[in-house]
Amino acid sequence: QVQLVESGGGLVQAGGSLRLSCAASGRTFSNYAVGWFRQAPGKEREFVATISWSGESTYYAESVKGRFTISRVNAKKTLYLQMNSLKPEDTAVYSCAAGSSIVELTTTPAGDFYWGQGTQVTVSS
Repeated sequence: QVQLVESGGGLVQAGGSLRLSCAASGRTFSNYAVGWFRQAPGKEREFVATISWSGESTYYAESVKGRFTISRVNAKKTLYLQMNSLKPEDTAVYSCAAGSSIVELTTTPAGDFYWGQGTQVTVSS
């Protein structure tokens, strides 16, 4: 079991920045690929960014590429998402997830992974 707890969400104006954190406990965090996903009201959960267990490989959705940066510190069992140049369409509940395969994590947003409870990000225009 891996327990994940997100933090750092909030209300920000368009063009602003937020940094999300996802703290892990339980099984060895460094064994897992991890990622961020988001779900806006009335929409399905979508992939945002993933990172391999070593941090060497990262993947981003086209909609956030160049604005968001995913990173991890295995010694702290923590995943981060730095979000810059935020847009109103970034408004959603952001959740972190952990899985054994970065490919599966990246391509299957509704997969059977370990999930956090989510944190709300609201971007005002």
